[in-house]
Amino acid sequence: MASNSRDLDEDDVRSRPARSTRPRTKDRPDYSKAKQALVIAVDRGRTTCITLDSQAGNSQAGNSQTGNNQGDEVITAMKSRELGRKSVVVGDVVGIVGDTTGDAGTLARIVTVSPRKNSLTRTVDDSAEMERMIVANVEQMAIVIASANPEPRHGFVDRALVVAFDQGIKPIIIVTKCDLADAKEFLTSYDDLEVEILKTQRGADLSQIRGALSNKKTVLLGHSGVGKSTLVNALVDSADRATGIVNEVTGRGRHTSSSALALRLNPLSPAENKSGLRETGWIIDTPGVRSFGVAHIDSKRVIGAFTEFSEAIEHCPKNCSHNEESCALNSWDLDATSKSRLESLRRLMQA
Repeated sequence: MASNSRDLDEDDVRSRPARSTRPRTKDRPDYSKAKQALVIAVDRGRTTCITLDSQAGNSQAGNSQTGNNQGDEVITAMKSRELGRKSVVVGDVVGIVGDTTGDAGTLARIVTVSPRKNSLTRTVDDSAEMERMIVANVEQMAIVIASANPEPRHGFVDRALVVAFDQGIKPIIIVTKCDLADAKEFLTSYDDLEVEILKTQRGADLSQIRGALSNKKTVLLGHSGVGKSTLVNALVDSADRATGIVNEVTGRGRHTSSSALALRLNPLSPAENKSGLRETGWIIDTPGVRSFGVAHIDSKRVIGAFTEFSEAIEHCPKNCSHNEESCALNSWDLDATSKSRLESLRRLMQA
């Protein structure tokens, strides 16, 4: 006889187990002993780090693909779920736990990201709807342009300078391919901004550039095809960054670097290292960019980097953009240099 619902008893009833047998708690894991590391590469969810203990003091060039030197402790890690949507970028100082041996096939977890002193962020376009952080915790920004092939563009340089002033990053302009053309006229626009300008060409002596980058973390930023990867290969032994060509029709280069990568500079020669300091400089090579939106930048922070205008700005009307007729800077007593700097600054703020 077939059974029906009336024939069932308590032994036939299936009880659903509790979703979790672990009681809820407000306590969080203690990561005070997490190993501190510097992020030198991020690629498809995997992060390459160098522990800060091993980073100090190494001076021999080693594996260029990960930017480490002989003796560096290189660890592959992934971001833990606890960090949520918080991004991890090259230049971050992170806390890692788990398997931190760095052995082949091992994977550690990034559980903390230290507060950033600055960050290089761009919007894909001027709508500011998609903001991307490129690197963090850098001291210098080297804006790499070519004197020709492709032609330098004021728009790109201006926007990069805006980000540098906004974040308190020292800007440097590096001009490549100087054997093809003279960029003097182009560079006159930046004379009064007190931005250091360095020039080079293929096969040239790079001692001046090495000196400017020595003992600092510097991010290299530039359009595709300006010779950025060629410069990196010359500054870092066996960096092996792919170099590209410029399209003769469009004047644009093709992307050769697909992700940001921190590389330790070659040590200075005794003749170059006049200070006697141990070489600890890093350069961060970034993918070539074709758009560099700055709609996310607060113009007040940009003009705040020009301290000589601070007193005049106090007399500006509320919400002054510093480009209108009512701006107090128009009637302020400025010398010729300050007036020229103000014109350059206003151009930057309209970039």
